[in-house]
Amino acid sequence: MSQPFLDNAFHIRWSQLTPEHIVPDITAALAAAGEQIDALTKSPEPAGGLTFENTLLALESATETLGTPWGLVAHLDSVCNSDALRAAQNEMLPKVSEFFSRIPLNAALWDRIKKYSNTEEAKNLTGTRRRYLEETIADFESSGADLPDDQKTQLMEVESELALKTQKFSENVLDSTNAWELVIDDATRLAGLPESAVAAALESARTKDLATDAAPKWRFTLQAPSCFPVLEHADDDTLRKQIWEGTCEVGHGGDHDNTALVWEILTLRQAKAELLGKAQFADQALARRMAKNGATALGFVEDLYARSKPFFDRETGELQDYKAGQTGGQSAPMEPWEIAYWAEKKRKEQYAFDDEELRPYFPIDRVIGGMFDIAAEVFGIAIEEKPDAAEVWHKDVKFYEIHDATSGAHLGSFYADWFPRESKRAGAWMNHLRTGSPQPSGPRSPHLGLMCGNMTPPVGGEVALLKHDEVETVFHEFGHLLHHLLGEVEIKSLNGTNVAWDFVELPSQIMENFCWARVSLDRFARHHETGEPIPEALFDKMLAARNFRSASAMMRQLALAKLDLELHINVARDGGEDARDLDKVCKELLAGYTMPTATVPPTMARRFGHLFASPTGYAAGYYSYKWAEVLDADAFTRFLAAGVLSSEVGREFRDKILSKGNSEDPFRDFMGRDPDAAALLERSGLLTASL
Repeated sequence: MSQPFLDNAFHIRWSQLTPEHIVPDITAALAAAGEQIDALTKSPEPAGGLTFENTLLALESATETLGTPWGLVAHLDSVCNSDALRAAQNEMLPKVSEFFSRIPLNAALWDRIKKYSNTEEAKNLTGTRRRYLEETIADFESSGADLPDDQKTQLMEVESELALKTQKFSENVLDSTNAWELVIDDATRLAGLPESAVAAALESARTKDLATDAAPKWRFTLQAPSCFPVLEHADDDTLRKQIWEGTCEVGHGGDHDNTALVWEILTLRQAKAELLGKAQFADQALARRMAKNGATALGFVEDLYARSKPFFDRETGELQDYKAGQTGGQSAPMEPWEIAYWAEKKRKEQYAFDDEELRPYFPIDRVIGGMFDIAAEVFGIAIEEKPDAAEVWHKDVKFYEIHDATSGAHLGSFYADWFPRESKRAGAWMNHLRTGSPQPSGPRSPHLGLMCGNMTPPVGGEVALLKHDEVETVFHEFGHLLHHLLGEVEIKSLNGTNVAWDFVELPSQIMENFCWARVSLDRFARHHETGEPIPEALFDKMLAARNFRSASAMMRQLALAKLDLELHINVARDGGEDARDLDKVCKELLAGYTMPTATVPPTMARRFGHLFASPTGYAAGYYSYKWAEVLDADAFTRFLAAGVLSSEVGREFRDKILSKGNSEDPFRDFMGRDPDAAALLERSGLLTASL
């Protein structure tokens, strides 16, 4: 295949997408997309006049010509990173960034859109087409279409620099994560660790030829399934400290230090906001989201902070007192590497509950199969694995098709990639690869998407057993995927997850609720050996422990949102980064939001990929997790009232939320009113609990 990245076949030939094709293929895509833009701006006006098809849909097609193959490059960077791929991607990144930043700054293109908007056809548009015209005009206006030429040039330069700086930030996080390991040869240091964690560490050492049966060793990395169990369970305080210190090295120090990049990215974003007529980046980024501006978002965070703070302070004191009681010491701030350990001990004692007890009930294949069964019943779909239908980018990846249960229509297909690799970035995410569109006859063409994570991998040929929070993550990403695959919007750019950033987490967080209800848990939570469901006594303990230190969990998310907003509202606007200490600034911003510790940790901003690994991403938008949690807690009350696995409510959620994308503002249509934060506070035990 001469240009594999430009192949528009539904089933992607991943084996052909090799680094040497990136530069020539993306260069060709840039040229083709440029020709399409030129046809809109330099050719004579069509004989029949300007229409929706020859203006707005033609523009959408031009951006798709480049966006689709470039999306494949970005995806491979996330899951199959290599030096060759990275070099090719970085070579093309400034050119691709410039192309997309030029579109709203193209005066002739903007004139054509404005001229079309004044036609009788445009004035009579309704529904999705009216929405798309309004969104396109808003896109151009908010991206600087009306700026003078010199400021347009400055804006393009800023966008190009942002793309390069954020890509480098992401690379530094991946490289510094992979550069760290800890190999243990003394088995006594592993005391307290779950058997699954010990086995995984031994397997990791074997894969690196560091251990044999005669000379066992245990290798720990900074991938979540490896390091988190140590921080929660290891009795060896020095081992926990070593792991914690390792996490602090991500993006911090040496060749992979992100300190300067954080300031540079903030400065560039502030410059972008000012060029676009906003006082700071949060106002520019949130203008078309539900919050509308930085002040509203920050007020939302600070309101939840005020409601949660008394409970948070009580939990902090209780944990300090608990450690003192167990050790015979004084109640005082703990070390950062002690918090998760003593919290887990307290939870076990308080509720006689160890979340490791749940792991045997969550074999990954059964979790995923049960999740699909729940989605089938609730949303009226059918999902089937198709192992031989399509190529995948790694042997662990699986491929599925999703059909409408009634009509049999092929709604979409998707890939699932769940286990960590050194060439794969951390975290969990969903993405779209193809967006279907209406066909001349019959149903729309199918969508194509993917979901990825870094879950506990199988060890020694055994089945992979997940923790409950990993199960929630799987359901979360599947919710995002359903938003894409069940979209029925005729305009691709308005389909699925292309919604306001503070609304996009609603479908994903709705799905997490099915990980807590008994009726839905019984569909997939079965012991991997016996097939038995979670015993009632263990389930009761699980529910009782759900809100253990819920205020602390709430405060952690609020702290991240507060840090994000303050950096983008106040700190970046103040300027003078040379005189500031990043750790000091972040500590001051989060006064009262974090648990006091004996050792003050360096800020996690240096590894905060949500904020700094892409030009925009969740920057000034991390609050949206809590914002959408308000929406999901409220919306799920309808499922609860109908018995959880309600096909009636599920079909309404599919029709009014999942299928609508950004074609309208759907929450009120589903709930019949505006959202109410009381449901979230009640679910977290922070509404009715007494102090």
